[in-house]
Amino acid sequence: MTGLEVALPFWLDRPDHEATDVALAASEAGFDAVWIGEMATYDAFALATAIGLRAPEMPLKIGPLAVGVRSPAALALGVASVASLTGSQVDIALGASSPAIVTGWHDRPWAHHVSVMRETIECLRAILTGARVEYVGRHVSSHGFRLRGARPDTRIALGAFGPGMIRLAAQHADEVVLNLASPARVAEVRAAINTGAAVAGRAAPRLTVWVPAALNPGAAAHAQLAAQLAVYLGPPGYGEMFSALGFDDLVRRARAGATRRELAAAIPVELLDRVGALGSADRVAARLRAYREAGADCVAVVPSTAEDPGGRATLRAATSAVSTNQER
Repeated sequence: MTGLEVALPFWLDRPDHEATDVALAASEAGFDAVWIGEMATYDAFALATAIGLRAPEMPLKIGPLAVGVRSPAALALGVASVASLTGSQVDIALGASSPAIVTGWHDRPWAHHVSVMRETIECLRAILTGARVEYVGRHVSSHGFRLRGARPDTRIALGAFGPGMIRLAAQHADEVVLNLASPARVAEVRAAINTGAAVAGRAAPRLTVWVPAALNPGAAAHAQLAAQLAVYLGPPGYGEMFSALGFDDLVRRARAGATRRELAAAIPVELLDRVGALGSADRVAARLRAYREAGADCVAVVPSTAEDPGGRATLRAATSAVSTNQER
């Protein structure tokens, strides 16, 4: 299988430990890698270690983690710890996140995202080589730290939305990650990455898109998907994308203080369909194919579990669809 991964969902209506069930289902189905993010449940590095010990041959991609919440030294220690304890290939992804998480949850400044990201990537790359680092930036510094277990092959991905972050990703990242994007948005970002990389004189980074998916979804699956999407209507970057898709009213309501429950109830199935892969096996396959045709090198399936424990049926349908397409 090529270019098909799984991003662990953290559905708000499901038990925390379901994340490990999804990861094991992904491993059993033969997906290329598992993305392990971080919300309000597990520490991402702890969860990655638990998954790596239970699925030892599965490559792990941790993040996107909020840049500015952990220092480059802390990020490097997390990567090295998971890799050493599990024997897995471990990569990391970073993102700007949102004011609610960075400032509200962690009491860290949410500002100067592009500069902070660039300096963090530069410092982190130096640390991962195993060298003793002396790095001084405007926002990020590290003095005298040396990682005992060097991980120079660790790839750094960047979750990018705005033009400044996309340009940075084209110049400095190994991979670009999009979440809740339409195929049209993927095509726009693909073109911007290619242009930015060409200007920088380097190969364009890989582009991965996370796609919520549900096989033959009913009301419960639609409600689950809407409840999660409601969280993303207001934050910078996401809101602008949803407005461009024609749902500006929902974005304005989110930014005016509407509750997540109110927003979820107002989200139409049409919006879910614009940024996901929902329906029959053939429909799911067609949607995944649309993202690849739009310029994504990889699709990471985010399976709904409301009517599909562990996302197993959805994941099997996705792998079957890819296998069938490759045989044609």
